[in-house]
Amino acid sequence: MTDIFDSLFGHYKTYETIDIILEAIAIIFGFLSVWYSKKNKVWVFPTGMVSTLIFVYLLLKWELLGDMMINAYYFIMSVYGWYVWTYKSDGENETPISRTTLKEKKLSILIFIATLIFVYGVYTYFDKWTNWTAYVDTLTTAIFFVGMWLMAKRKIENWIYWIIGDIISTPLYFYKGFTFTSIQYLIFTFIAVSGYLAWKRNLNKTQ
Repeated sequence: MTDIFDSLFGHYKTYETIDIILEAIAIIFGFLSVWYSKKNKVWVFPTGMVSTLIFVYLLLKWELLGDMMINAYYFIMSVYGWYVWTYKSDGENETPISRTTLKEKKLSILIFIATLIFVYGVYTYFDKWTNWTAYVDTLTTAIFFVGMWLMAKRKIENWIYWIIGDIISTPLYFYKGFTFTSIQYLIFTFIAVSGYLAWKRNLNKTQ
């Protein structure tokens, strides 16, 4: 039992106590954010902003540039999403859940490709191609960038990107030694599936 515990959490012995506390707080707010997203509540954004700010600091400290950029982007898109979700174009109704248009699908592909190129450039500049995980980081960054953009626009397809990204991130973070964050992404996967079904019911009802 001790060996299993050390395998899962032994790396935290080398971490500063404040970093462990910050990671725990960021994870709690991350759960709240995803839960509010599932419930189609605007609180997804302020709670997410707290989580992402903490992770930007921690990931920068741990020199995980791809993951840090994901969270920095989340923060920026949360500000945008908060505005979009609460904006009332007709003075009464907020932006509803909807499906992506053909133009938005093309933009999603463009964002995905542009993110791959951007992250590749950053990793090359900082000479971070030292492990196979860097290539997976690049892929998940692109997936999450599109997912966050679609969520900010309240598009139901955002959940598909979250599900794919979460499935990849769960073993990836465990391999990197961030057990708590790995467990977070595992739970995120189930919430994302539930969120997709909830949004689909909402969309079918309004239609």
